[in-house]
Amino acid sequence: MKVKDVLAQCFLFRGLPDAHIDQLVSIGQLRSFSKKEAIFFQGEPAEGFYVVLSGKIKVFKISGEGREQILHIFGPGEPFGEAAVFAGALFPANASAMENTHAFYLPRAGFERLLRGNPSLSLNLLAILSKRLMLFARMIGDLSLKEVPGRLATYLLIASAKRGGTDTITLDMTKTQLASLLGTIPETLSRILSKMQKSGLIVVKGAQIEIRNRKELESISGLTPEEIGLNMP
Repeated sequence: MKVKDVLAQCFLFRGLPDAHIDQLVSIGQLRSFSKKEAIFFQGEPAEGFYVVLSGKIKVFKISGEGREQILHIFGPGEPFGEAAVFAGALFPANASAMENTHAFYLPRAGFERLLRGNPSLSLNLLAILSKRLMLFARMIGDLSLKEVPGRLATYLLIASAKRGGTDTITLDMTKTQLASLLGTIPETLSRILSKMQKSGLIVVKGAQIEIRNRKELESISGLTPEEIGLNMP
């Protein structure tokens, strides 16, 4: 898929006229990363942000004890690093490629020039950044207030919604990575998956998880269907 097509479908730029998308393409550059290659580090100046073209990247922090906490995983069509760039700040976390990845890099200086000349682009970004802020606020609440079953139920429901409401979800990460994303350890995640399966809530077959009792998962997550939609990009 062409860079222009990916940018046009990216929720950050969706709805912009072709002329604006062409301007975005003109100021950026293609970048490739090998599996496990670092993209940026926490504390580095945020001089530009990325849109994933293919592959997957993870944004994460390392605790004082050396434990990795995955904050988010981004796939094709998703931007990352944009909030720090817009704030003129430092990157608040690390990013690295989970597999061979191609991304489109948009430098801050060129992007700011476009924003000053395109109010519609500025408004679109304001809306999506507000939505992203709500998502991360909810994620922080999930990690600090919910037990791990609630976090897992939330993840499964949002993953289902992103895939059009399907009951069968194919994980795009290892269970170890999912455990990190949920703020727990693999052993605890395995026990909860097994317990949910025995209770008839889900069926686990390798990397596939089938939802069997959506209402009970919603009850465990504490989310309404409307709130699940709010957490989607």
